[in-house]
Amino acid sequence: MTFEGLDGSGKTTQAELLAEALRREGREVVTTREPGGTPLGEQVRELLLNGRDMSAWAEAALFAAARAELVERVIGPALEAGKDVVCDRYVDSSLAYQGIARGLGVEPVLQLNEPAIRGLLPDRTVLVLVDPATAAARTRSSDRIEREGEDFHRAVDSAYRELATMFPDRIMTVDGEQSAVQIAEEIRGRIRELS
Repeated sequence: MTFEGLDGSGKTTQAELLAEALRREGREVVTTREPGGTPLGEQVRELLLNGRDMSAWAEAALFAAARAELVERVIGPALEAGKDVVCDRYVDSSLAYQGIARGLGVEPVLQLNEPAIRGLLPDRTVLVLVDPATAAARTRSSDRIEREGEDFHRAVDSAYRELATMFPDRIMTVDGEQSAVQIAEEIRGRIRELS
């Protein structure tokens, strides 16, 4: 399971709530985040979020590099051991941010990431949707990507919505304007329906 959405959408909270719920059911759960989740990934995260301005392709390649390490060191081994994996962001972030919002194209960014993810697409992606103004009001940190203007964040929101229509069997949307408890209950209910 992966969680996607704008910074400030509540996706991190929902990833944590789902992981806790699965653990209460007796399941072994590995949680991780992107970029990050490994020592190398955390170094790349620092560069991506707090480094200098960079080209869209450099940004996409750095995300793919961090993702390759995460799949190799964390996600792949966890799945092979029969554990559930809950990831705060994954490949759909690159498709939305770099593929659509930065104009690189979904297919080229997906092709860049295919070797990195080794065919490991999420069983289900939860896209937490909120108005970009609401998301901006909820965020406190100011990293390189969050400092992009309102137009960029609206483009990312539109990109995520476009991805949900492109991959309706994998990406499910939830209304992030509800309370965290309501959203978590909706997600768990919809996941149960799929089982």
